[in-house]
Amino acid sequence: MEQKVESDTNATILLMGLRRGGKSSICKVVFHNMQPLDTLYLESTLKPTSEQFLSLIDLSVMELPGQLNYFEPTYDSERLFSSVGALVYVIDSQDEYLNALTNLSMIIEYAYKVNPQIHIEVLIHKIDGLSEDYRMDAQRDIMQRTGDELLDLGLEGVQVSFYLTSIFDHSIYEAFSRIVQKLITELPSLENMLDNLVAHSSIDKVFLFDVNSKIYVATDSSPVDIQTYEVCAEFIDITIDLDDLYLESENKNNGNAQPTNRNEIRSVSHLSNGSVLYLKQMIRGLALVALIRNDEENSSAKDSNMDELLTVIDYNVGCFKKSLMKMWESAKFKTAVNTANGNGSA
Repeated sequence: MEQKVESDTNATILLMGLRRGGKSSICKVVFHNMQPLDTLYLESTLKPTSEQFLSLIDLSVMELPGQLNYFEPTYDSERLFSSVGALVYVIDSQDEYLNALTNLSMIIEYAYKVNPQIHIEVLIHKIDGLSEDYRMDAQRDIMQRTGDELLDLGLEGVQVSFYLTSIFDHSIYEAFSRIVQKLITELPSLENMLDNLVAHSSIDKVFLFDVNSKIYVATDSSPVDIQTYEVCAEFIDITIDLDDLYLESENKNNGNAQPTNRNEIRSVSHLSNGSVLYLKQMIRGLALVALIRNDEENSSAKDSNMDELLTVIDYNVGCFKKSLMKMWESAKFKTAVNTANGNGSA
């Protein structure tokens, strides 16, 4: 029977690689909040799996088993690759990867011919077991060999992005953040909106997070510092845990059998170094998290100035949220129109 592949009208990520490379672990950790050590007990994926994640875009992540040959007649490979926005290929950096690179080149050759707009992303994975020098050597070697293979195939114009990743730190989230952002057509407008927010709110850095996965779907145009990202991502977990704790306590005190409706979450935390973390719930499982630096030396002046600044930030973030809602409604309308036109012409 021919293998059917569901297409997605918005964004589909195709996760590929040889077996035991870490594909299932990545999915479980990033999209299901599984603890990294628990992935040691996962069994190999035996058939294609696809999951939907609703955020600023409706993201579909399709994982393909490494032991199957997708160029056999039983698979509709042309439909498979033509319907995806990004091909993410996972390479186990702790294993012999020459076979993986040959497999990668073959897949890129076919995928690019079917879909020249596809984004090719390579995760050099499991770097947690490698020294810093060996990581860099492995990355250079893999990039060089991949470039040579594509050159031999006449595909020197194909752009391939490489990421060093591990499920035991935030590198896998950073990589997926950058991959997902390439699939968001409204990203330039989002970045411009966040730049305006930073400029008018004395914010040092701001992220628009998908709360469940800790992927940031957008940030302002200033460089991303991994430590700042980690602090902001962890602040989401702390805020949600505390909010759940208070809800549970309130339900017990009121004798409610049903959970109390959650109000829009807003959280502010003053750090020991004088900086402030600010979180505000947005739409569709998104949260805006900002880092605000306060360099005033006088403590009382610092507190007074911060209170005034937070009032300004609340107002500006409210304006941002309204604009974000309009942007999403507009994108949803365009998708509906394109889908209707496609169905009408079929």
